[in-house]
Amino acid sequence: MAAPVESSGWFPALAIAVSLLKCLFINAYHSTDFEVHRNWLAITHSLPVSRWYYENTSEWTLDYPPLFAWFEYGLSQAAVHFDRGMLVVENLNYASPATILFQRLSVVFADLVFIYAVKECCTTVREEKSAKDLLRRPCFVLAVLLLWNFGLFIVDHIHFQYNGFLFGFLLLSVARHLQARHLEGALWFSIVLNLKHINLYVAPAYGIYLLRCFCFTQDNADGSLRWRSFSPVRLVSLGAVVLSVTAASFGPFVAMGQLPQVLSRLFPFKRGLCHAYWAPNFWALYNVLDKALSMLGVRLGLLDVAGLPKASMTGGLVQEFQHAVLPSVSPPAALLCTLLAMLPALWCVWRRPSGGRGFLRCLVQCALASFMFSWHVHEKAVLLAVLPLSILAVESRRDAGIFLMLATTGHYSLFPLLFTPAEFPIKVLLMLLFTIYSFSALRNLFSGEGSLLHPLEALYLLGLVGVEVLCEVVFPLSPWQSTLPFVPLLVTSVYCALGVSYSFVRLYVSLLTQEVTEKTKRL
Repeated sequence: MAAPVESSGWFPALAIAVSLLKCLFINAYHSTDFEVHRNWLAITHSLPVSRWYYENTSEWTLDYPPLFAWFEYGLSQAAVHFDRGMLVVENLNYASPATILFQRLSVVFADLVFIYAVKECCTTVREEKSAKDLLRRPCFVLAVLLLWNFGLFIVDHIHFQYNGFLFGFLLLSVARHLQARHLEGALWFSIVLNLKHINLYVAPAYGIYLLRCFCFTQDNADGSLRWRSFSPVRLVSLGAVVLSVTAASFGPFVAMGQLPQVLSRLFPFKRGLCHAYWAPNFWALYNVLDKALSMLGVRLGLLDVAGLPKASMTGGLVQEFQHAVLPSVSPPAALLCTLLAMLPALWCVWRRPSGGRGFLRCLVQCALASFMFSWHVHEKAVLLAVLPLSILAVESRRDAGIFLMLATTGHYSLFPLLFTPAEFPIKVLLMLLFTIYSFSALRNLFSGEGSLLHPLEALYLLGLVGVEVLCEVVFPLSPWQSTLPFVPLLVTSVYCALGVSYSFVRLYVSLLTQEVTEKTKRL
């Protein structure tokens, strides 16, 4: 039974409360992404469209798809009433009080899309029985897990970005597919894909699912695909939705002959395998293994120090580098690894779609596969798996356990984004509050079904406390602080990579064992 949310007063209260909390951080630390978006406001407001993707006065050039550039243009029409100085391209690092106020409030305002999407997701939650205690209702728990998500909060409202706005369209698309409104779901995904191309990570899940469950209209009695049920009309209608959004976004630049220039901005492969803040993925473990092998090789006299490439992979720089012992990774190799990691999930959703939740499970798996193996992954991309997984977590004990592992580890890996002393107690307190709530709320939802985590999993998560003490207390007092300043980030990335990798494997085990169970039932 779907959860009624529309007539409830608790959802607006949650949304208003979190919006007010966001406003308290208007004057908090902001990253270089603040200047990135200010520069994009200036570019789209002050220059003709033909120069948007060529302008390079600032190092923070426009590198999002055109639809997001139009979003920035829309914001600039309001920004002019706050401070015209922010809209001057030459005003690099411009951060007047009015500029800060406007940009912070623009993120809060844009989050209205996210709030609406969360409400729609809550209406899709299955509730076996209506709990008398509101705090024990799955739809309420989901609303808190999404609206008050720690990672999204610090990335958008302290670090500074518009991820809530973007995730709003993605979650709205997910909700529509759970409601079997597939064309509308495809529309919202096409929009978010043209707003930020990171959503290519989950595009295979959409493509396979829509082809299987929308373009093919019937299954055989055993659940297998009935090939004769293919509907060309549905395929054309789906293609029309996707192509119309893409044409509206890229069309003007294609007409001006600028498509190659736009694509070169969207896919800058020379930035290197890893981002400046290491994403806790497979490549973080790969880099450390390469470093360990090179050190061992030098100690054993098997390698010449002079012949080894510069260890830029541990220097926190955004650039290309060569591994010393293990094979160096190219963009095509990373793409191949990513696709191979997705294939089992895509195969499962093609063979046995299992409705909207089968699609959602495939989406989460594709998002995490991309996070694990893609080229130049940002640490913030873990939210692309954490947020959709929240929906499954309030409906399944097994998924709840995986969510706790992935969310806790993934959120902690974002700590290096906020490195100023003033924000240290804030990020610790906010994460503690969110983590404690997540554990207690999900434990209450599945109170009669056993423990959510294995003791070893719980022990690993407790190890995050030790990592934080090491990085924030022990290391600053050590003699290595001046000679090896990157060690805390390396330790954080590698330790969290173990947890994210484990969650990736557990999700696959859950997916494949479910497939075997359903096949056994059919027999």
